[in-house]
Amino acid sequence: MRIRGLRAAALLCAALAVSASAHADLLGYCGRQAPMNAAAQDKLLRFTEIVKIELSQSGQGMALISRSGLDLTRFGQRYSHAGLSLRDSENAPWSVRQLYFSCDEGRPRIYDQGMAGFLLGTNDPKLGYVSLVFLPEERSAQVARAALDKPLSLQLLSPNYSANAYAFGLQYQNCNQWVAELLAASWAGAQGAQGADGQSRAAAQDWLKSNGYQPTVMAVNWRPMMWLGAFIPWVHSDDHPEEDLAQLRFRVSMPSSLEALIQAQAPGAQRVEMCHTETQVVIRRGWAPIAEGCVAEPQDSVIALN
Repeated sequence: MRIRGLRAAALLCAALAVSASAHADLLGYCGRQAPMNAAAQDKLLRFTEIVKIELSQSGQGMALISRSGLDLTRFGQRYSHAGLSLRDSENAPWSVRQLYFSCDEGRPRIYDQGMAGFLLGTNDPKLGYVSLVFLPEERSAQVARAALDKPLSLQLLSPNYSANAYAFGLQYQNCNQWVAELLAASWAGAQGAQGADGQSRAAAQDWLKSNGYQPTVMAVNWRPMMWLGAFIPWVHSDDHPEEDLAQLRFRVSMPSSLEALIQAQAPGAQRVEMCHTETQVVIRRGWAPIAEGCVAEPQDSVIALN
């Protein structure tokens, strides 16, 4: 029981903290991902081009992009990491602006990453999922402007990272929480809030609360998992309400909660989900998820990778 509990906690925390350039391993130490063979890299690069074509054909300047990481199905989550893919990025078209935890420096950073690097950060080269959400033009333009505003991006960045950060706390922040607060800032004018030490973040979180934002509830069925922060430096529980800890749950920003926020705030937003196996890419338009295992159904488009 103890081994299973630790593994479940590690899957949750590692999947929330995975980045394309660095990740935390099951013991909380940073290491590099295992290298992919040439065939796996080739298929992921071909998948990358299909994703970029979808972005380019959208006619939009940005998209919320989420990718799968470690297996979070036990928590009911397919996606672990989200960012904003920007057509007009200074780095390269459709680079992803995101928060990631720099293991080398031991702190979070805002990073513009090319699409290939973003997708190569997946944990399983044989099976991966990507979700693209396109907003109506006015809302999309607001988010793109905010995302490209470097001072704002940094103003909304907490110096303290926690993979399981409480969504309505200022003590820590995870990668998806930064996106949630940027969405709020872009739509509510919170980017005009001045000051340091979380004042802009507080304004963004106030907007999220008043507009019905619902973080993802991560139910924990083994009490010692709540206190892994004593052993893993990028996991904490001291920012979570006592009521949540007593009920063995974390309320955390995840890609699913970001997508639900967009659906509520931007009627008409469209979603495209894509996945790949070793032999094919499946594309589905609409909010219904692709079947587990990247199994195509009649409404899906299929592109062979062989």
